[in-house]
Amino acid sequence: MNWDDFDAFCQVVDHGGFTAATRATDRPKSSLSAAVTRLESLIGARLLERTTRRLRLTEAGESLYREISKPVSQLREFAADAITKSAQVQGTLRIAAPYEFGAHHLAGVACVVMARHPKLKVDVEVEHARVPLFERQYDVVFSAIEHSFAPSTVVTRRVYSLERGIFASPALMAEHPELTTPNDLHALALLAGSDDAHWDFKGPGGGVEIEVRNPRMRSGNAGIRLEAAKAGLGVMRVTATFCEAAVAQGQLVRLLPEWECAPLRIYALLPGRRLVPAKVRVFLDELELQGRAETR
Repeated sequence: MNWDDFDAFCQVVDHGGFTAATRATDRPKSSLSAAVTRLESLIGARLLERTTRRLRLTEAGESLYREISKPVSQLREFAADAITKSAQVQGTLRIAAPYEFGAHHLAGVACVVMARHPKLKVDVEVEHARVPLFERQYDVVFSAIEHSFAPSTVVTRRVYSLERGIFASPALMAEHPELTTPNDLHALALLAGSDDAHWDFKGPGGGVEIEVRNPRMRSGNAGIRLEAAKAGLGVMRVTATFCEAAVAQGQLVRLLPEWECAPLRIYALLPGRRLVPAKVRVFLDELELQGRAETR
């Protein structure tokens, strides 16, 4: 009896098919298919109905999955914990992050960690839309949403707080009077993120909340909004690090500098294992170090 075949079967079911399981496990599709075939031969029943569009469990497959999925998951966790106790950092670290954070804050961390640990591979998926937390198998998901609804199997840690500001092109602002309060933004076209309902400020007059009504552009891709802002098409709220090159080149100017925008808070969501894998721990430690350096 090959317990690895049971694990392969559970991985295929967990991820909804052979292709998705291949991406999640780094195992060839042919290897997963062969494992399921051996298991079917061992049990003497067909477990999966394979079609061109979807994969469906047979009655025997549903029964087997119901019985073994939990103990197989526990075996995976025990194996992961055993590897964690090893001093060697190795394997593949799978990360997902929103574009505005991932594009400017994870590349340097990944390079440092890989240089220190030659046996470590890093897969970073940078998402323009909201990161799908539970649809794929990640070691770390970075999110700008606290996710208070996350299940008990997920651990949430706040890892970054990024300064944000309001920016626009000099050409656009030459056509408008100088802004004195956030309420003056209502007279300008806004370039908003997908989930922006309002922008919050703190300043000389206390707290102000600006409702994002009918923006000129709405996109989860901060890069697209940046290009629109540089073209003079509206005002954007964005992290200062993301647009610092455009500001340095005179393509954008910061508006309302005496008013503080609510920061972009980034949370790390981790599988709730008893022990954090070494590959995750070293990455988060380096991220924290670089974050401290940026705030000095």
